[in-house]
Amino acid sequence: MLRFHNIAFGPIHSRRLGSSLGINLLPENGKLCNFDCIYCECGWNRDGTGDRSMPSAGDVSEALEAKLSGCSSQGVRIDSITFSGHGEPTLNPDFPEIMDITVSLRDRYYPEAAVSVLSNATTVCRKDIFEALRKADNPIMKIDASFADGIAVVNRPSGHYDLGDVVSGLLGFKGDFVLQTMFLRSPDFDTSSAANLQGWMELVRKLRPREVMVYTLDRETPEKDLVKFSVEEMTGLVRPLVDEGFHVQIRG
Repeated sequence: MLRFHNIAFGPIHSRRLGSSLGINLLPENGKLCNFDCIYCECGWNRDGTGDRSMPSAGDVSEALEAKLSGCSSQGVRIDSITFSGHGEPTLNPDFPEIMDITVSLRDRYYPEAAVSVLSNATTVCRKDIFEALRKADNPIMKIDASFADGIAVVNRPSGHYDLGDVVSGLLGFKGDFVLQTMFLRSPDFDTSSAANLQGWMELVRKLRPREVMVYTLDRETPEKDLVKFSVEEMTGLVRPLVDEGFHVQIRG
């Protein structure tokens, strides 16, 4: 499974973000997440090393400045500085301060690059996290299923998770965010089932994000009985939203 052994890594080519310089705010040697998604490229939570140490704001500042300075001097293209890594980035207690540091360093070294956050949106109702996410150019928030049973199968959240609370938090963006959804089939879940697809489209219509990112399986997954969608299938499934004027990015 994928591992990131530096705080700042890449840039790597991202299907959705172009040349993306990653920031891992979680343990270097293992996954730390409040989701345990069946498709996670970092594997199952249970297979982690037990490492719970996270970089401080100072650690991130030092590592990110060194990386950005080096890339700039070498003429390396960076389209996005992206919070991703070994799990949910907003679980790092210094996330708000780190966001301010990242925006400042971006402005100094790569002012044309976007700051992006790949998040499962579970912490969006926290005022400090929400305000930090608002400073990102691309707050990319995940909703993979439109009902609790589907979320339990696909995302396997730990602790309390209420989709209604997440939706309420996302409404605070007033549409200025990106909604990200994984399309897949498993023995117990199918994104394209009538009930899930219609429920998901109703969520899109309620939240009215500025962009919807629809994508499918691309790397090795911890759950082995998963089936990816083709671009053609996904295009057909989201056609009603496109016809209504939603900006939908589809990546196979």
